[in-house]
Amino acid sequence: MQHIQPVAGRRRPTLSVEALLLLASVAFAALYNGALWQRLFGSADFLEPRTAALFAGLFLAVTCIQFAGLALLLTRRTVRPVLAVLFLCTAIASYYMNRYTVFLNTEMLRNILRTDPAEAGELLTLHLVPHLLLYAAVPIALVFWTRVQVRPLRRAVLVRAGSVGAALVVAVLAVVVQYGDAASLIRSHRDARHLVTPTNYLASLFKISREAVAEPHGAPRRIALDAHRGIRATAGRKPALLVLAIGETVRSANFGLSGYARQTTPELSQLDLLVYPRVQACGTSTEVSLPCMFAPIGRRDYDEKRIANEESLLQVLKQVGVEVVWIDNQSGCKGVCDGLPEERIGGAADPALCDGERCLDGIMLPRLQAAVKAHAGDLVVVLHLLGNHGPAYSRRYPPEFREFVPTCESLELNDCSPEEIVNAYDNAILYTDHVLTSIVRYLQAESGRDTGLIYVSDHGESLGEAGFYLHGLPYTIAPAVQREVPMLVWLSKGLESAGGFSRDCLRQGTDRDVAHDHLFHSVLGLLNVETVVREPALDLFSACRNPVGTQMVSGDPPGLHIS
Repeated sequence: MQHIQPVAGRRRPTLSVEALLLLASVAFAALYNGALWQRLFGSADFLEPRTAALFAGLFLAVTCIQFAGLALLLTRRTVRPVLAVLFLCTAIASYYMNRYTVFLNTEMLRNILRTDPAEAGELLTLHLVPHLLLYAAVPIALVFWTRVQVRPLRRAVLVRAGSVGAALVVAVLAVVVQYGDAASLIRSHRDARHLVTPTNYLASLFKISREAVAEPHGAPRRIALDAHRGIRATAGRKPALLVLAIGETVRSANFGLSGYARQTTPELSQLDLLVYPRVQACGTSTEVSLPCMFAPIGRRDYDEKRIANEESLLQVLKQVGVEVVWIDNQSGCKGVCDGLPEERIGGAADPALCDGERCLDGIMLPRLQAAVKAHAGDLVVVLHLLGNHGPAYSRRYPPEFREFVPTCESLELNDCSPEEIVNAYDNAILYTDHVLTSIVRYLQAESGRDTGLIYVSDHGESLGEAGFYLHGLPYTIAPAVQREVPMLVWLSKGLESAGGFSRDCLRQGTDRDVAHDHLFHSVLGLLNVETVVREPALDLFSACRNPVGTQMVSGDPPGLHIS
């Protein structure tokens, strides 16, 4: 008896692999690349024939190149499951790219892969659900509803090779026929390649995977093998206690002590501090800035692989007998504290300060006190603060610090007005002001130690200016608000005396150009660690240190400027 195919089965379309990939590539270019087209043609007049032709040519080129790449990799058996994964991932990527103007370069993808559950949870909101239903569920259903045509192997290979070749030819011609306009546009927006989805995250993922295979992480290369404590550190001084407080996402533009019109640092302003108002950050993300600021080479000679494979400032300190403790209220030390004591504060550490997922930074002071009690000698404690981590700025401070109102209470910043976002962000800085002041008050009361605090933020933040939110933009195009951060230094008179510093001289040096690059060399100098690795020109305190056995005259020129 002849088999009768069900009506529903007869209605399912049958497409070749090439046709299915071409439809998917058109969909990717048309529906998932809004951030790309907005970046390239945001203010263009499409009624002007030259602009319309340029857009059509670039659209065709993007479609054909992505088709060629997929066609080289996928087979009849893998095309549907792989396309399903791509539609899901691309839908997620396009959502955040459009909402926050995210550039999915290698650095950003590395941040995403290494994020912690609490951070990821704050970015998963109900607004994502309808987007995924439309841009992931619907195309995935269509992909699996479609039948895939079966061809003999020889014919399949010939058709595939011909289709890839034709796609590449069309892509080249689409650009060549209007090369002048296309080249000018691309030169003006070199960063746009990070917006071509899904090529951007696939290329970044490939690069990260290749690096992991080629260079497996092992023991870091030792540096500063000649390091030793100078005479000032061994001449009967009290034990030193230095707190390095690393802020999160605090930008200079909203920091009261950096000249912000609104007073967001009222408590710190009452202290005798050295204020470096605009410090150039190593990067625009924690993943880059944190290892970079603890490395000897910093941003000026930035080498990501070298930084990742060398010891940090903290290992050098440990080598010369300074105990180091890392206390983390964030997403880890990014390799900076490998091999050293690290305490990561869980979201349920203290019901009064934690909500089960994250803890307010007020929890750091008792942790600091416990670390100090556990170590009798010279000690450096690194406090990795939660600070102003977005987008949940309103969750970074207790209710009594909700001074600037109304505030953005939503995890979707696009649902809030610019005023509400800034108010919530500023309230979080108010709380950081209080936390840092509490730490300084504690250090002032530590009579048995020579104490000091250095606070510096890891990077800044965009609050909607020019359509940018959060952080992580490529450094070359990142606005100043993502690159400029505040730094504060408080030194007890005992630590000043132990270092032979002139306070007046130190104050004069706060108007120099300062970067994260200075941290490594300045901490070594402050703790009297001598090594050829330390560059005196990058030590913020070196020019204000009088030689052993002499007195520096107040007001001597600091000589701190680096040309």
